[in-house]
Amino acid sequence: MRGTAFSRACTERQWERPAVFLMVYATAAARLGEPPAVTARQFHRWRQPGPPCPQPSAQRVLEEMFGTPLHHLGFDVPEHRRRDTAAPPVAAAVPPPAALRFTVLGPVRVRRGDETLAAGRPQERALLCALLMRRGHTATAQELMDAVWGGKPPGRALATLRTYAFQLRKTLGPRALVSDSGGYALHMPPEALDLVVCEGYEAQARIARAAGELPRARTLLRKALDLWDGEPLGGVPGPYAQAQRARLTEWRLTLLQARLELDLELGHHTAAIVELTALSVEYPLRERLRALQMLALYRGGRQAEALRVYTDTRHLLAEELGVDPGPELTELYQNVLCASPALAHPTVVRRRPPAKDTVPYASPRPAQLPAESADFTGRAALVHRLAEQLPRAQGAVMPVLAVRGLGGVGKTALALRVAHTVRGHFPDGQLYADLLGHRAGPAQPGPARPGAVLAAFLRALGIPAAAVPEGTPERAALYRSTLAGRRVLVLLDNAHDGPQIRPLLPGAPGCAALVTSRARLADLDGARPLDLDVMTPEEALTLFTRAIGEERAEAEPAACRETVAACGFLPLAIRIAAARLSARPAWTVSALAARLADERGRLDELRIGDLTVASCFASAYRRLRPDQARAFRLLALADGPDLSLPVAAELLGRDRHDPDVEPLLDSLVDSGLLESPAPGHYRYHALIRLYARRRAGTDADAAVRGGGDQLLTATPLKNV
Repeated sequence: MRGTAFSRACTERQWERPAVFLMVYATAAARLGEPPAVTARQFHRWRQPGPPCPQPSAQRVLEEMFGTPLHHLGFDVPEHRRRDTAAPPVAAAVPPPAALRFTVLGPVRVRRGDETLAAGRPQERALLCALLMRRGHTATAQELMDAVWGGKPPGRALATLRTYAFQLRKTLGPRALVSDSGGYALHMPPEALDLVVCEGYEAQARIARAAGELPRARTLLRKALDLWDGEPLGGVPGPYAQAQRARLTEWRLTLLQARLELDLELGHHTAAIVELTALSVEYPLRERLRALQMLALYRGGRQAEALRVYTDTRHLLAEELGVDPGPELTELYQNVLCASPALAHPTVVRRRPPAKDTVPYASPRPAQLPAESADFTGRAALVHRLAEQLPRAQGAVMPVLAVRGLGGVGKTALALRVAHTVRGHFPDGQLYADLLGHRAGPAQPGPARPGAVLAAFLRALGIPAAAVPEGTPERAALYRSTLAGRRVLVLLDNAHDGPQIRPLLPGAPGCAALVTSRARLADLDGARPLDLDVMTPEEALTLFTRAIGEERAEAEPAACRETVAACGFLPLAIRIAAARLSARPAWTVSALAARLADERGRLDELRIGDLTVASCFASAYRRLRPDQARAFRLLALADGPDLSLPVAAELLGRDRHDPDVEPLLDSLVDSGLLESPAPGHYRYHALIRLYARRRAGTDADAAVRGGGDQLLTATPLKNV
């Protein structure tokens, strides 16, 4: 409703009409960036028969809803009406966000002073949980829907989410929960969240322990553990809360274990026995807890019971997992058996300087993983398999998983899904770096330098900038020393080659590395390679349907299948095609499918803004040697889905038995521009073939001037 219409409604006393009230509400909500989330039920009183509501009351109700006078929102409220509603809006009576305190290390609660505010229904608490765990960063609507409902949101999920946000804003105040870029963010000081306070205590305890201040470190860890109040995120439903609950539970156990270690170092073994006995029953497969229990019993003069703990643990591990106890527990058993003097607890605790090989700095837990892709689709079996392999960082070898595939196939999305799935198994943090391995050419600065990445990693791990060494080897050595004894996941995205990656790999077991690259990393020793293929037709159709909406996809199912097939089932191409449709609501899917059916213009159609499918292939093409680039262009001119080695040799003008042909083609396979489904056979992805033929046309003059490419033409060769 425009301001003049509002003024006329005031004059004509039309406030008893529900339609007027609803229109004013919707307009004010839009101007504040808020959806009209209030339902008809909440306006029921305006529809009841009886005397009409007086206008000042209705106006005040609206102003209280939005926390601001209506004339501040652009409505032409008459001057006398402004005086009539001159009472301060509700927002002015709400304490600033600093007065709010939030807890997640137990049931999710909101407190203002001594008052506990209602956190709403379970789904509203799930929304609050997702916002709190982002610590002030904006969460998109899709991310929040995934957090509340997982992969199966209700039909009107977006409208329901906005209603939850509206109710949450009424509880917290309009300044605490803000709308931002289609999503929401919770504005609060860091110390208002008990999780942040707990992390601060842990960081201070690490510093105190490194400085030899063991009693102070123990006190700080006790303060951190006192913040916990039962199961974290208690009573909050949804997959996001469940994943965060598992991570926080694992972290609490790490804090508890660190405090028990200090108890034993300070000679409090008698008190620790009771607690360790209960924990060993609750977590029977935790060898570290069993080791601490054995040590506490031995120092308490109960050697026989300590030996029995080892025997029971060995039998349990054999029955449950079919394995023997690890080296630490076995060595401790031998020391207890022979009453080694090394097990005697210290009699005097003094403040001492850190050892020369100890890093006396705070050890924060970096959490650098970017957000997952909101529309990640398929790959379920692959995610499950990789998520099982990474946490098994036991023994003497640190796992390295290398995901390789052509540009736009979804390597980063897969790696982020796996990393977020297993992050609870790496309680000491997650490091992330985009290595920019796809950059090439004079206009681009090139891949990231390992030394610069190491410096950033060290700072994230708590090393002051002034203490970071100058040379890359020294930085790598300090990096490995800092990670020793910790469980950290390192995600290296868009890697260029092995020499770029090697300095960035942790050196100790317990950590793990996940690497993505367009090139085959054959020179990365010990890495488990994984070639990521394009989507299956069913997965591709699901991704396209999610992007354009089910209603639009169900109206033209055949055109949707034609579109994803024209995209070669490549996730990037599918997302670009869907984005073009979303930006053009008047287009039909059939219209887009018809445009993509023309191979000559298909790559031009797969463009949205600066994002193009061709640019992904161009970066790999620019890195080729001249002989590789020539082969890449010429081989694409053959018609048919498959190329045998003899046919490829003829296309390149080589002898059929030339021994250099196969290594040349294999180098294109390693670069991600060619596929080899079987030994001696090669093929292009459909879109890469189109790009190679385009390069054959645009590079023809230069190639001929160089004395090569006698067959170079943009026309496919039909009968080779």
